[in-house]
Amino acid sequence: MTATADAEAAANELTPLADYLGSVLRRLRALPPLDLDLTQAYGNVLAEDVVAPHSYPAFDQAAVDGYAARWEDISGGSRIPAPSGTSGGRVTRLNVVGDLGAVSWRPVRLTPGSCFSVAAGAPLPIAADVVVPVEWTDQGMAVVEIFRTPKRGYGVRRAGEELPAGTLLARAGAYVSPALVAVFAATGIGHVVVRPSPRVVIVATGDELVDVGRGSQPGQVVDTNSHALTAAAAEAGALAYRVGICDDDPEALRGLLEDQTLRADLIITTGGTGTGPGDMVRRILSRRDGGRAGPVAFTEVALYPGTALGFGTVGAEEVPVVCLPGEPGAALIGFEVLARPAIQLLAGAEPVFRPGVRAHLLETVSSPAGLREFRPAHVAERRGGGYTVQPLAGGPFTLSGLAEANGLLVLGERVTTAAAGSTVDVLLLDRRR
Repeated sequence: MTATADAEAAANELTPLADYLGSVLRRLRALPPLDLDLTQAYGNVLAEDVVAPHSYPAFDQAAVDGYAARWEDISGGSRIPAPSGTSGGRVTRLNVVGDLGAVSWRPVRLTPGSCFSVAAGAPLPIAADVVVPVEWTDQGMAVVEIFRTPKRGYGVRRAGEELPAGTLLARAGAYVSPALVAVFAATGIGHVVVRPSPRVVIVATGDELVDVGRGSQPGQVVDTNSHALTAAAAEAGALAYRVGICDDDPEALRGLLEDQTLRADLIITTGGTGTGPGDMVRRILSRRDGGRAGPVAFTEVALYPGTALGFGTVGAEEVPVVCLPGEPGAALIGFEVLARPAIQLLAGAEPVFRPGVRAHLLETVSSPAGLREFRPAHVAERRGGGYTVQPLAGGPFTLSGLAEANGLLVLGERVTTAAAGSTVDVLLLDRRR
C-alpha cells in the first residue's frame, strides 16, 4: 500500500467535522434569560422580541432651531421688499410672541400672523406646521423677517413619525448594540430580557508550560494558548477568565476543574488531547470509572490542524468542557471551529458560525487527503463584486499568518489540490482594523 493510500485509509477512520460539530452542539442549550437594566444589556442577545411601548418622538417637536409658524402665513402673508444683501425680492414679516425651549411644557397656540422662536427638540405650538431655520431670517426677537419660504412641514417632527407605539424594535436573537440601546431608551424601555454572556474559563495544561514574559528554552514552552484563547472568547462575546497553567497532575487538574464549575458556563482546556505518554488531559478526563466512560469523550476528527478534540461535562452542575490541542495554531483553529460556535449557542446568538463567502483563489495550494483544512488567508472584495482570497505563508500552524488573517480558507476532505483561479469557501473573521 502506498503512503498516499495509507493516509487516505487513516483519514477514513476519522469522524467528519460536520458530524462531530452537530453531535456537540445538539448537547448544548442557550443560557436561561435574565431581565437586565438597559445600561447592562449592551453586547447581550435578546431572549424575546421587543416592542415599543411609546411613540418616538413622543410629541410634535421642532427638528431645527428657528421659528415655528403656520405655513399659510409664510406662503401667503404680507410681504415687504427684502433688505439689501439678502437673496430674493421680498420677505415675510411675523410677530414673535414667545420662546419655546426643550423644557417647555405648557401648550400654546399660534394665531394668524404670529410665530414662536423655538429650539430643536422643543414642543411645537398648536397649529404650527413649519419651522423656519434661523439662518433664513433676520433672527428678530419681537418681529422676524423671513427671507426664504420653506416647504410645508419643514423642520417639524410629528409624534410617532419615526417609531409609532407598538413597533417591533428588535427580534429575539438580535445583539443589543449601542444604537439599539438608544432606540429602547427613546421609546421608554428601561430594561430588556436577554441571554447572559457566557462565563468561559480557560485552562492551559502541561508540565512544560511557563508564563509569559520570558523566552522559551529547551524543556520549557511559553503559555501562548491561555492568553490567546481568553482573548478569543472575549471577542466572541463571553466573559472570559484565564486561570493560568495547570501541571500534568491528575488530582490538581480534577480539583481545578471542579472549582471552576462554580463560576463557568463553559470550560476550555488546551493541551493533552493526544494519545502520547504526556497527554494527561485525555487520560484523566476519559478514564473509565466502574465500567463507565469518563466525563469527556475524545474524538479523532477529520480536521487540519488538530484532529484530537474533546467534549463532555464536568462537575455536579455538568458544565460543558471543550478540550483543544496544545499546539497554538491548532488551538486557535479548534477554537474557531468548535469553541466559538459553542459560546454563540450558549449566548442564544444566531447564526452560531462565522459568515462565509465563495472566493477566487489567487494561489494554488495543497491539502491533506481526508481532512477539512482551515488555512489563514487574506480576503479582499473584487472590483465589480465578489471576493479574492490569498493564502498566507506557512499554512495553518503559523501564528504570524493567523495574526494577519482576515479569513480562513476552507479546503474540504476531498480536496488535495486547489488550483489558482478556482472558487473556494472562506470563513470571514471579524478583525477590527
